Amino acid sequence: MPSYRYAVVLTLAAGLVAGPAEAQRADPIATQRRSVIGVAAARVAPAVVSVNVVRRERTLPRSTFEMFTLPRGYEQLVEALGTGFLVSSDGLIVTNQHVVTGAEQIVVTLRDGRDFPARLLGEDVRTDIAVVKIDTTGLPVAPLGRSANLRIGDWVVAIGNPYGYLLGNTEPSVTAGVVSGLGRDILPSGERSGLYVDMIQTDAAINPGNSGGPLVSASGEVVGVNAFILTQSGGNVGLGFAIPIERAMRVALDLRGQGRVRRGWIGVEIAEPPPRSGSWRRQPGVPVRRVAPGGPGDRAGLKPGDLIDRVNGQLIRNFLNWEKALLDLGIGETLRITIRRGDEEQPTTLVAVELPSESATRVAFQDLSLVTVTPAIQAERSLSSSRGALVVEAGPESQRILGLAPGDVVLQINNFAISAAEQFNQVIGYYRGRGALRIFFERAGRVGYADFWAGR
Repeated sequence: MPSYRYAVVLTLAAGLVAGPAEAQRADPIATQRRSVIGVAAARVAPAVVSVNVVRRERTLPRSTFEMFTLPRGYEQLVEALGTGFLVSSDGLIVTNQHVVTGAEQIVVTLRDGRDFPARLLGEDVRTDIAVVKIDTTGLPVAPLGRSANLRIGDWVVAIGNPYGYLLGNTEPSVTAGVVSGLGRDILPSGERSGLYVDMIQTDAAINPGNSGGPLVSASGEVVGVNAFILTQSGGNVGLGFAIPIERAMRVALDLRGQGRVRRGWIGVEIAEPPPRSGSWRRQPGVPVRRVAPGGPGDRAGLKPGDLIDRVNGQLIRNFLNWEKALLDLGIGETLRITIRRGDEEQPTTLVAVELPSESATRVAFQDLSLVTVTPAIQAERSLSSSRGALVVEAGPESQRILGLAPGDVVLQINNFAISAAEQFNQVIGYYRGRGALRIFFERAGRVGYADFWAGR
């Protein structure tokens, strides 16, 4: 037998009879595996929490019997579960917006099993990020990294609480995989309300309950917030997506400090092609559909029909590229845009201003906040209606009783047309104690209504 075979046999024998330390030194693969996955998970897992939510949902009849027996507008309390992670030792937690939306009660469970009531500091639908707070100190904090340093093929770890209510302890679950793709832009769908652009794709298993949990790099730093999976079966098929941590933390800091995200606005609306047409990914630029009068785009000379070809030197091939360029745009920041008008190519610059709906005077009604629809706000929100009162904030009580949600435009109350936000209070005050009210509103381009009783 050649000598090298003796060496292999002796090495294997040594690993079998030696103690754990000697065996570990003799098995470099085991050491590497532990350092990449185990150590990374151990750094972040103490800061991972369960986010338990109770929300009130309207129940639709599921049978002819229920159609006649369920009262109109019947509601029931529904429990939901998600994940979050601590970003400050005094109890600041980042999670997904879709985890806490409509929550009447939020309870956070720490890794050690302690439960704390939590309050929602703010939520941002566009990025699907929310911030909740628990009142305690001395908590472990997740170390944060940079998603910009990731490369395709890098090891990553997803940590969360899938089906946490079925498990007997509060230890988070860990799954491992690689970075499958970077800069992914995902088409909007009815199930996903956020704008998911520039996402991190991974094959690390992300299951129900993992939403809002951290995606961790091999060095044990949070590089993303797990958001959703693409699947036809409902289970994980290796297509998971996470929000880059830089965007998540930028939004979280705004939500903590101001309760909302201040974004720049340029007053330019593009025409979106049918996303299922097959050509939306490779169109040459994006066409301008509308320019808000007096907005930055108008002042820069943009006109409907112009084709936006580049933004800050980057080619714009579809509407998701365009939304990506605007999503992180701050107030006062400059966009360098190249447009094509006929056979000519023209460069121009736009300076972003505050969203018209944010700078407008707000009118409060209970936990509702409304602003008057103006041409600029109509363009900002892509509204069909040119008049009315836009709902910019709506608490759980108003959503339950009035049936109104953020983004709705109140058009009419009974026979009174609403053309200014102040009229909402005036009309409801007039009808208070006199009977039922019917509120007509625009939602996603369609007109609906809700009935309620205006008590004394």
